[in-house]
Amino acid sequence: MAEKYQVPVEHLYWRCDLSFLPFSCTADMTPLEDFIGQERAMRAIEFGLGVDKPGFNIFVTGLTGTGKSSIIKAFLKKITSERGVPAEDAALPEDWCYVYNFTDPDRPRALRIRRGWGKMLKADMEQLVQYLQREAKKMFESDEFASHRQAMIEELQKKQQEMMETLMAEANRGGFSLRMTPSGIVLLPTKDGKPMQEAEYLALSAQEKKQLEEKRGEIEKQVEEALREGKKLERVISERLDELEKQAGEYLTRIPFSELKEKYLDYGGALNYLDDVRAHVLKNLPKFKGGEAPATPMLMPMPMAAEPPTDPFLPYRVNVFVDNSGTQGPPIVVETNPNYHNLFGVVEKKPIVGGYITDFTLIKAGSISRANGGYLVLYDRDVLANAGVWEALQRVIKNRELRIEEPAAFFGWAPPQGLRPEPIPTDSKIIMIGDPNLYRTLATVDPDFRETFKVKADFNFAADRSQENITAFACFIGDYCNREKLRHFDGSGVARVIEDCARRVDDQHKLSTRFSDMADLLIECDYWAGRENAELVTAKHVERAIEEKIFRLNLIEKRLQEMIVEGTLLVDVDGAVVGQVNGLAVYQLGDFRFGKPSRITARTFMGRGGIVNIERESKLSGKSHDKGVLILSGYLGGKFAQQHPLSVSASVCFEQSYDGVDGDSASSTELYAILSSLAELPIKQGIAVTGSVNQNGEIQAIGGINQKIEGFFDVCRLKGLTGAQGVLMPRSNLRNLMLRPDVIEAVSQGKFHIYAVDSVDEGIEALTGTAAGKRGADGHYPEDSVNGRVEKKLEQFAERQKQLAGRGKDDE
Repeated sequence: MAEKYQVPVEHLYWRCDLSFLPFSCTADMTPLEDFIGQERAMRAIEFGLGVDKPGFNIFVTGLTGTGKSSIIKAFLKKITSERGVPAEDAALPEDWCYVYNFTDPDRPRALRIRRGWGKMLKADMEQLVQYLQREAKKMFESDEFASHRQAMIEELQKKQQEMMETLMAEANRGGFSLRMTPSGIVLLPTKDGKPMQEAEYLALSAQEKKQLEEKRGEIEKQVEEALREGKKLERVISERLDELEKQAGEYLTRIPFSELKEKYLDYGGALNYLDDVRAHVLKNLPKFKGGEAPATPMLMPMPMAAEPPTDPFLPYRVNVFVDNSGTQGPPIVVETNPNYHNLFGVVEKKPIVGGYITDFTLIKAGSISRANGGYLVLYDRDVLANAGVWEALQRVIKNRELRIEEPAAFFGWAPPQGLRPEPIPTDSKIIMIGDPNLYRTLATVDPDFRETFKVKADFNFAADRSQENITAFACFIGDYCNREKLRHFDGSGVARVIEDCARRVDDQHKLSTRFSDMADLLIECDYWAGRENAELVTAKHVERAIEEKIFRLNLIEKRLQEMIVEGTLLVDVDGAVVGQVNGLAVYQLGDFRFGKPSRITARTFMGRGGIVNIERESKLSGKSHDKGVLILSGYLGGKFAQQHPLSVSASVCFEQSYDGVDGDSASSTELYAILSSLAELPIKQGIAVTGSVNQNGEIQAIGGINQKIEGFFDVCRLKGLTGAQGVLMPRSNLRNLMLRPDVIEAVSQGKFHIYAVDSVDEGIEALTGTAAGKRGADGHYPEDSVNGRVEKKLEQFAERQKQLAGRGKDDE
């Protein structure tokens, strides 16, 4: 009865026919110029890159290996190339510089300037300082300047001498002489032209002393007045000397500053900076006329210097923060280590004894600054793995400006210290490459996410199996072989690789677009072809590469199969047993998965406990498995409890399962075991079962169908193929069959069989060899059918339950 559900061999595998491609090997194929199977993602990326508005940044999602990074980089390269190579003197993208703020030194100013002119401005300022040092020394040491200065000084000295001579004459007439002491001018009384001795002064009468003191007071007033006039004269001369130096400084700076201002005429920030520099130079001419040279860096810097070296000309230095002189078109920056400083920039510090020092020349740019006016590519896991980076990135995107500050200050953990550079406006297109799960999480928990990443580009992991895509896959193989210097593939090798792409997605009508996996396979094929000194890679080498990779990974699978063959794990592959079915499960071990049969048993008995899932009771099952078991009650109740209550208790168990079970792919298997137990009909142990079931009794598609079939086939082969063994699967999974060559060969020889069913009735017929039975006009199933036997047993349970309930009432 199972034969009518048997699947023909030609439906078990899709053979890639390349007869429409006239080529001898992939060397004849033209290089691939477009991307395969990602039209949706490419249109989204093209849209996101084309919209130059705030918030239209792109979040790229998809499985690893689908070519997200490659396509993004290729797209950006394509866009920049379509815009053409900018002229050498193109203004964009502009440079950014930080310069000294003469008003507030702790807040360095940011200057926007033409592309490549940042280095030019820095060099111009260095040359300016050198010019001023050189010319100032010449000017202030010239004979002409010295003569002017000396004339002013001599004029001052002459007037001071005349004032002193006048004072001395006035003092002599009043009977006093002037003496210069370190503490100032002293008036001494005289007698006969000589200073009066103390005895002579004491011998004077009181009247003479009084007259002498009155005269001293008058002369002291004249001395004080003369001293005031002398000081005033000194100030006048000093001012005239300063004015002389200022005039010399004006003359010295007029031409070079005029040339610089004319050069940077289109940049107002640079003009304001040059004005501030000139004013500061004129106020600090001694730095230049003294021939002081800026501190030169030591060949071997002394760590922890007690006195940090100072640069007297630091205010005139220029820090080229972002240099785009070598950038052709919009900058493209891929940041693979987006920690806070790498992404947003940092103000570096130099250690000294007891602390640190810094200045505006130590402000360093991050990726956002370097990508200003262009594109910045980030990876979401790397961004989220660095504390504070995601929040800071969101703020930069929303505010469209970058503030360079320490993370502790950004989050308010510490007050701002040191320099606070002027914010820089940002205009970068952020492209975040990430995981679909992370995208959904961010879209759910971050209220700003949808405002900052408005474009989603979702990469598909599978493409349609069309001739166009098959041709593109062949071109990709040829192009990759050329790039990586691999042996080219002949037609059979290309076909086998493309067939493997279909198997990777378990679909005869789709091809995997995880090209990283395909690239690995191509490299492995080239290795095995090299071992045989073959010129071209053929299907034999591809098959060898696939087998060898499986061999490297299937240690656990082989050990489990050995345990089944040895009898440690109980799995029967022949005979028939009531209430016992071989279920199939898939084990996922990293990048390798395999199928393994497990014995599922069911025991039914009278009661009203319903179906007891032993895995659930022992907390070894997942939610999906629990749901599948609960569906069984709905199916049994809907089919057999329309006339009387469902008076049955059943226990279902995955025997020798200790690691837990999840998924609903065994729900039909568990139902077959329950029906077998109720109908007391044995189930063929040579047929393993997979497939989920709904409450209407329809068998639904499941995952991992190829691994499940192959896992049971391997066990049957090890225990001995009898020709009666096979797998019962959902018919809706037929398109997912891409079985191994050895399984297909066994099926073609009649040693193994694949059965496909749509309903529980079809499945139970194939497993028991007994018709399921349809409900007749009298509302009952045929007595000899499976459903009839089940119905009869349930009626017996219900009747016996009723009798026991009545007896209990009589006893009471």
